[in-house]
Amino acid sequence: MSHFIVTPFIKKDNKFALFTVNASFGIKENKTFNSVEEAKDFPLVQQMFYLPFVKSVELMNNGLALERFDILDWKDVIDEVGQEIQKYLNDGGKVTAALDLKKIPVTVYAESTPNPSVMKFVANKMLVDAVYEFKSIEDTSTAPIAAALFQFPFVKEIFLDTNYISINKKEEVEWETIVMEVREFIRAYIEDGKTIISSAAPAQETFSSSATPLEKLDKTSQEIVKIIEDYIKPAVASDGGNILFDNYNTEDKSVQVVLQGACSGCPSSTITLKNGIETMLKEMLPGKVATVTALNG
Repeated sequence: MSHFIVTPFIKKDNKFALFTVNASFGIKENKTFNSVEEAKDFPLVQQMFYLPFVKSVELMNNGLALERFDILDWKDVIDEVGQEIQKYLNDGGKVTAALDLKKIPVTVYAESTPNPSVMKFVANKMLVDAVYEFKSIEDTSTAPIAAALFQFPFVKEIFLDTNYISINKKEEVEWETIVMEVREFIRAYIEDGKTIISSAAPAQETFSSSATPLEKLDKTSQEIVKIIEDYIKPAVASDGGNILFDNYNTEDKSVQVVLQGACSGCPSSTITLKNGIETMLKEMLPGKVATVTALNG
């Protein structure tokens, strides 16, 4: 797999910083931009203008030269900017709208989950930076990859998080007959650089849509949300699922959650709720939690 390395360097006048890359952008001549509007066909340059201290950008065949406004010194930010450029390139970001960097091979492997209806497809690169769930093709106007996957007649639901896609299939087929086809489709889709999720797609909150806004929750509810985020979600994600806080009843000390991805409809979800999530909340919040139930479990 190609790996891009960005090396930053501050010019003597301290106005400009150079960021050289160990690869060719395929740019025949240097181009200078003074605003994000001028860079509409150059996504990498546009990313630089989102930094508030960038005044101008020069795009070269093997890197960038950035001019700063007089609101800070390059020494304070140059390493962070270099890391941001490097991450952008290694995540498959485009230099120009018409030109991709050298295609980076993509690998995708299929991983079974505790839910026999759900298979988790894990990629070797970041796919999304938030959580997304799609129950039907009607929900996929801002998610091209989900819309494409729903063209398979056996796809029932789709869940995306970080570097994986969990697919819930219909009962009439078995995974062993379709898993290779789906895995190769996802791999080719990603490698071709097609859009995964559009920028207009709403990201999933840390609690369900029916819940009270986080800042208005009572103290115990906020503690429950934090425990779910810090301790429970990572474990659930490893099985291709997600969990959302819905509500906490102060009178009977009951907690209700929403399960997503592989967790939704999973035969073992009740055991997970009782022996895992409920036990943890009781131990970490003694006397405050009596029961945990899933609204869709």
